[in-house]
Amino acid sequence: MKKIDLSQRFGFVVNEVGRLYGRQFDQLSREELGLSRAQCRLIGQVAYSESGHAPTQAEIAQNLDLTPMAVATLVDRMEAAGWISRRPSATDRRANAIELQPRAQEALGKAMAVSDRVQEAALAGFSAAERQQLVAMLQRVRVNLQADGPATGAQS
Repeated sequence: MKKIDLSQRFGFVVNEVGRLYGRQFDQLSREELGLSRAQCRLIGQVAYSESGHAPTQAEIAQNLDLTPMAVATLVDRMEAAGWISRRPSATDRRANAIELQPRAQEALGKAMAVSDRVQEAALAGFSAAERQQLVAMLQRVRVNLQADGPATGAQS
């Protein structure tokens, strides 16, 4: 069987970069904060909520591409440890809204500092202009993928 070279495939490279970045972040956040990458992502998602209200577990699951059960388990553990709290949602009486406790808000700043260090390592050797260009191009890719409808294969 012929060996296939995936090293020049956009999807492969993006996924590999994400995997390696996530692995380094997870290691440092566990060592320095006592939080896993998944826990940091949940804290970040609650803090970032664009909806104008505390997000529900279902909204968090959708935004993090996790199952509702996975988020429920994560929320259970984090609530028991005092990182977050649940309260009835103001927008859906069947759901619980998730709010950060003060220690989670403090940890978010530390997690951002860890992320900055991993980013610095990942972008070592890139000029400021190259960094800006890379982020701008990735933001364009994100917008393209967020567009409604399936990929059509059209070339631009």
